[in-house]
Amino acid sequence: MSQDRIVIIGGGFGGLNAARALAGEPLQVTLIDRRNFHLFQPLLYQVATGGLSPANIASPLRAILQSYPNVEVLLAEVRHIDVPRRVVVLHEEEVPYDALVVAAGSAHHYFGHPEWEPLAPSLKTVEDATEIRRRVLLAFEAAEREPDATRRTAWLTFVVVGAGPTGVELAGAIAELSRRTLRQNFRHFDPASARILLVEGADRVLPTYYPKLSTKAAQALARLGVTLQLGALVTDIQPESVTVRCGEKLERIEARTVMWAAGVAASPLGKIVAEGTGATLDRQGRLVVEPDLSLPGHPEIFVIGDLAHYSHQTGEPLPGLAPVAMQQGRHVARVLRLRRQGKPVRPFRYYDRGTMATIGRAKAVADIRGIRFSGFLAWATWLFIHLMYIVRFQNRLLVLMQWAWNYTSRNAPARLITGGNPFPLPLSEERKNKADDQQGVS
Repeated sequence: MSQDRIVIIGGGFGGLNAARALAGEPLQVTLIDRRNFHLFQPLLYQVATGGLSPANIASPLRAILQSYPNVEVLLAEVRHIDVPRRVVVLHEEEVPYDALVVAAGSAHHYFGHPEWEPLAPSLKTVEDATEIRRRVLLAFEAAEREPDATRRTAWLTFVVVGAGPTGVELAGAIAELSRRTLRQNFRHFDPASARILLVEGADRVLPTYYPKLSTKAAQALARLGVTLQLGALVTDIQPESVTVRCGEKLERIEARTVMWAAGVAASPLGKIVAEGTGATLDRQGRLVVEPDLSLPGHPEIFVIGDLAHYSHQTGEPLPGLAPVAMQQGRHVARVLRLRRQGKPVRPFRYYDRGTMATIGRAKAVADIRGIRFSGFLAWATWLFIHLMYIVRFQNRLLVLMQWAWNYTSRNAPARLITGGNPFPLPLSEERKNKADDQQGVS
């Protein structure tokens, strides 16, 4: 079977690592992505809270791959995959392949409530991050202009749904923003009075982590002023409220800013691939793959990253983490090389180097190969590892300098309200009447 034309769909961690691992091989590699940049998603929460700018954590794909003459980049969206003809169908052209690597990633999942999406943005893209930043900062601006205490409290109530790593990091960052960064920025209220609620259906935060680390994370969040609602499920989201069920009790929380970190679903491309190959989809829309990450009956098609259901190692599917996708991308490149050489291929094996999550300034929890620790050391380890995962040296340097400045100054310099027209901010009836009276006098 010829393997000369390799097409990779997706420029995330999996797809990019596959492309780089195939550099220099006697192959023509085509990387297709609907974005022209690789995004370092683990730091999106810092963009959402003004600590970093989008350019700090995004790198143009062409710049990353410019030194690899056998790799080309196409900015396009995949419409269909014609499996019998071995062709990837784009908007106005077709790209033939001998081997296909599908690394399309995942999207947010609202558990059957798509109507909640515009009310509670998730955190998967740059646009998501800047929209959350916009809503959070506008909430403080609205509170500055709101004389009614009850309505001001609603503006200063921030609800984060889901206490996995993203939710914990986001809640901690908003708490830092309100209690430290925005101190003395406003004249009519104290930003530290903001209420940050973290809602989780499980009985602890970071439910996939070792229990003692979950306890440490909960204690760190509490010290930051984050209120935990555990064993609670969101039953409704409205523009000005969230309804939460805890046991048999329903609670309606007046809140104008809600963020979603409760779940992800596989890319819709998984369904297209399943229809063309007969592959099995799991409940999350992931494609069940063989031990070498190919699809059953289609050794020329590989699926990696968040879109792959790989349970051959432990009996449970691997988590949707960046290290999993990176290792899978390099494994597929190795498989393609060995096939060309007529050598046997070994099954994929994931080497778990640990998990970690940060909770505000100088606080984190980490589990590195069974060594579990928290506090400043875990935070410093988190900083170092995340810096090393950033693709380009230029971005590493920018992020390091920004982190150093933020740490010493307790500042978040990228507090920009962008996207959409922020005016007019909502006014209370009292303030409207006062404004009308002043206008009438003048």
